[in-house]
Amino acid sequence: MNSRLTLVLAGFLLVGAVVTGYWGLTLSRDPVARSTAPADVEASSLARLPAEARERVHREVDEQRRTAVVVLARDVKPLVPITNEDLAIERLRIAPPDSFASPDALIGRTLWRETPAGTVLNQAALDMGGPLARMIRSEERAIAVAVDEVIGGGGHLRPGDYVDVLLHLRQDELTREHNAQVLIPALRILSVGDELGVTNQGEAAQPHAAADEDKRRRRVAATTAVLAVPEPLLTRFMLATQVGNLRLAVRSLEERLLAGYYAGDAVKMDIAEAQRQLFRFERLASRGAARPQPGLAQPVPAGIQVYRGNDVTRQTP
Repeated sequence: MNSRLTLVLAGFLLVGAVVTGYWGLTLSRDPVARSTAPADVEASSLARLPAEARERVHREVDEQRRTAVVVLARDVKPLVPITNEDLAIERLRIAPPDSFASPDALIGRTLWRETPAGTVLNQAALDMGGPLARMIRSEERAIAVAVDEVIGGGGHLRPGDYVDVLLHLRQDELTREHNAQVLIPALRILSVGDELGVTNQGEAAQPHAAADEDKRRRRVAATTAVLAVPEPLLTRFMLATQVGNLRLAVRSLEERLLAGYYAGDAVKMDIAEAQRQLFRFERLASRGAARPQPGLAQPVPAGIQVYRGNDVTRQTP
């Protein structure tokens, strides 16, 4: 009797386990079914529509995802006020940086150069000034230095590189021994020859040249490089470059100095220490400037001066 009862109970428990397992499996699949059901219904409903209706729905969805951008409807001359007829609105999938969404912000303003139709207007197109002025901050100044393949990293300098400016002094009457040191560390290169970098807004400082012109520029070695120098160091840097030979030592890309600059980081430089070093070279430059040039000094008369009362004579021994 006990064995039969045990078998019956085991059978009931087995059946209950099977039912419970099936129920749990069903419940676990319901959320997926419920989540995919609307999409399936929408897809099936869209598939049942006529082809023209489906195309219209796709166009409406695409139009809602686009953004209004103001472009020029015709060529605009420089320094001529912009009118409503000069502007048109295009709806783009991705709006360019600093673009305008409404013509009201542009009517009455002027462009500083001739701009063709179809150009997407931004703030840089309205600001007067050359490319270098848009590549530096208010506390920086752009100054050019003469370079060759030796001074300029073997001719491999590019805008955006960071360099340490080294100064070498030769032994002469102003310096008793050879001297070389880092004049200013971590200066940003704005341009090398005709090749310009990007503005502070991340745009090209000048339009891209044609392919043949670009090849010609690459063949011609650059003779100048423009550096962004902190304003407090500008005058002394200029004087220091006149008393010795410069070298530009390129810094590693792993330091991420350019990325930090465009991220808004302040220029990390010990201005006081740099001024102290530059003051020394400024004194050397002043001493060199005060030295009389050969042939300009008045000659000293030969002979010995002899005084007899109020009379002065010069006699040669």
